[in-house]
Amino acid sequence: MTLSRLAELTADPAASFVLIARDGADTVELLTGEVLDVDLLADIPLTIDGTPREIFAMVPYRQVRERGFVAQDDAAPLRCLIVDEHLALPTADLLGELPEAPIPLQDAGFDISDDDYATIVERVIADEIGRGEGANFVIRRDFTARIDADDRTAALTWFRALLAHERGAYWTFLVVTPGHIAVGASPEAHVVAREGIVTMNPISGTFRHPAGGATKETLIDFLSSTKETEELFMVVDEELKMMSAVCSDGGRITGPHLKEMSRLTHTEYMLRGRSRLDPRDILRETMFAPTVTGSPMQNACAVIRRHERAPRGYYSGVAALFTPNADGGHDLDAPILIRTVYLQNGTLRVPVGATLVRHSDPHGEVSETHGKAAGVLGAIGAIDRDRVAEARSDADAPAEEHALADDPAIAELLASRNSRLAEFWLNPQDDGAPGPFTGRTALVVDAEDRFTTMLAHQLRHLGLDVTIAAWSEVRDQDLDAADLVVAGPGPGDPRDDANPRIARMREVVARRLDRDAPLLAVCLSHQILADRLGIALTPLDAPHQGLQKSVPVFGEDASIGFYNTFTARATPGTTSINGADVSADPASGDVYALRGAGFASVQGHLESILSRDGIRTLGRLVSHALT
Repeated sequence: MTLSRLAELTADPAASFVLIARDGADTVELLTGEVLDVDLLADIPLTIDGTPREIFAMVPYRQVRERGFVAQDDAAPLRCLIVDEHLALPTADLLGELPEAPIPLQDAGFDISDDDYATIVERVIADEIGRGEGANFVIRRDFTARIDADDRTAALTWFRALLAHERGAYWTFLVVTPGHIAVGASPEAHVVAREGIVTMNPISGTFRHPAGGATKETLIDFLSSTKETEELFMVVDEELKMMSAVCSDGGRITGPHLKEMSRLTHTEYMLRGRSRLDPRDILRETMFAPTVTGSPMQNACAVIRRHERAPRGYYSGVAALFTPNADGGHDLDAPILIRTVYLQNGTLRVPVGATLVRHSDPHGEVSETHGKAAGVLGAIGAIDRDRVAEARSDADAPAEEHALADDPAIAELLASRNSRLAEFWLNPQDDGAPGPFTGRTALVVDAEDRFTTMLAHQLRHLGLDVTIAAWSEVRDQDLDAADLVVAGPGPGDPRDDANPRIARMREVVARRLDRDAPLLAVCLSHQILADRLGIALTPLDAPHQGLQKSVPVFGEDASIGFYNTFTARATPGTTSINGADVSADPASGDVYALRGAGFASVQGHLESILSRDGIRTLGRLVSHALT
């Protein structure tokens, strides 16, 4: 009966339906119902006529505008399927019913040439990362082709290929709605909310299996890569910002783990925390994964807008399934829309992106996009094994039968990564003891880097009653009322007085200093404070984005994570300037921290997972500012 129902749907050109195969399941879920397009996440109709309903939604990238971020508007709909039927189809039986004849591609190629894409990469590294706009950015290009087959037949054929040959995907899915067809195998659960527990799953680093499959030796080479390791740490930091915004306990990280798929292996962490928010609000606050956008998120959206030539559609958005639960609310399961083929009127589109960091080689990032596109096309059987190899992708050979993650040497290498990370985010944080600053208030001014959410969580752990205000909205009376003002981090050139955000942060710092009111300044605001004290600001020779350093902080060496492109720099050996104590690099004179009467500052991000000594150093600086 269930298979005949699918046959009815596929034969009806007006029917809408969704197929989902979740990792580890031996059935495929079939969802049918009416389609409703809405404007905002809040409009997703979780309850209709007083009855909780199951809703499947395709959330396009352009929805980031709900958070005040910029995006090219391609009118891709926030599309909801109001589920009337939710059936389970045995996977083995379904494989026998789906079409499998190969579907040739015609006029295949990237919409942006390799040379042009390499030029874009060079420009982003130099002009964006190089001037402090962020730590990493994902810039996409699209592989396109034409097919002669019917769109639905092609999508069902490729869904079958993914079911039969891909392994390790979080969701393998097919979405058929009017004018929009998508088929893919997403490796990454962006956000899941069940029974009050929110989970995020940042995945980064892509190891394409060589001919013959992955081996212990080739995987060790991949895991030893500085670029891949730092890239993963940066995306974990970015997703912890989101977790700290939606979870009362800020979130904990577990891992790292290997994500082993048929042709690719990734490294990943799991982040978990508690939340009572509506799942639509959780989804809004976590739009979208830094693994496919960059960080900090707000500026990443601006960089994407400046450098990508066309709107993203659903690429880097999410598919979201809202399911009624026993508590009267809804659970949320939302994988990222990557490794996905989009079909419309006989045209195939596979969006792929490379994560650009300070170490990036433009030609290496070109190769990365070739590999990702060929990995998708090889997985769906749209190109053969020889074509995949020519495209510099992974081979079609199966991986070793045993999981490489079980190898003791691999497990030890993975576990060793955590020795670099802050125990604060690895261990339970609530011991029930009151913090040392209980009864005091703090106002954190956000300068467009949501590291402030992690910083606020750490300040609450220290006992402070914390609120966060955006730089553009914070009022002078609020600045005056707080026991402690924390002038936060943000992107950009601290010398740029014409930038209204920089100008306002200068006012925040000056107002507290002029009133001898306790102030803590972080990163960008540390540089602004240093400038006020007469310390020169200068670009670093190489950006310190996602860099861990052990630095002196007033008598103690501290392991701290840095995300800066500019630095305050004094004459080497300087220990005091205009009444402020200076803690600086003895060789370069780069100023790591400042303190004076009622104020303290730090260049690094004490809230970062890279700051092993972050919470202790934060406590010391807050104590000084409040004393």
